[in-house]
Amino acid sequence: MPLQNRVDPFGAIHAVPERGLFTGNRGIIHDLQTKALLKKRWALQAWIICVCKFGNVRREPMGRNRPGGKAGWTELFFLDEVTALAAGHRPCFYCRRERATDFVGRFGKAFGVTEPRAPMVDKRLHKERLASGGKPPAIKAEDLARLPDGAMIADAGTAYALRGGKTLRWSFAGYGGAVAFASFAGRQVHLLTPATTVSVLRQGFEPVWHPSAEA
Repeated sequence: MPLQNRVDPFGAIHAVPERGLFTGNRGIIHDLQTKALLKKRWALQAWIICVCKFGNVRREPMGRNRPGGKAGWTELFFLDEVTALAAGHRPCFYCRRERATDFVGRFGKAFGVTEPRAPMVDKRLHKERLASGGKPPAIKAEDLARLPDGAMIADAGTAYALRGGKTLRWSFAGYGGAVAFASFAGRQVHLLTPATTVSVLRQGFEPVWHPSAEA
């Protein structure tokens, strides 16, 4: 049985077989004895995206990963960085320092912050994430062309990622076929990726895509 630690673009956490390219966390949000999620879905404002392999570190998901046999942070998994960003996470400074520095630097450019810091990003994101109570803004189909690649939208409960002037239907297994912007004409869709992250994407941050996006 897979653990309930796979995150979708809405920020919800599921138990599915597919793991994805990245891990990450929101603090300790599971019960150590049962490896089941607690009712809370975050313990920190810093929601991060980590690599699955880092040095010689080996972790047991939802296991005893701290000294003294204590619970470590709850390992969450994402299809790719595009998915994690939509859910409201940002790159980790410990295992992905170069990517995290790039992300926060572009945040500074987007918002005119001379010395940007990760807590500034986290504070803004926490107000915008769907999973922490944020409200996804409604947008019209004609506005999709103004969004940067890597942003994600939702239509009738289905998530799509924008790439190359089209949208790609999201699933835990990967992306489906491309759907033209015109297919959404006449109705509103909702922007899943937090506004802060969209601004960072506009500044040129290039998220890592699952290989299925290339198909």
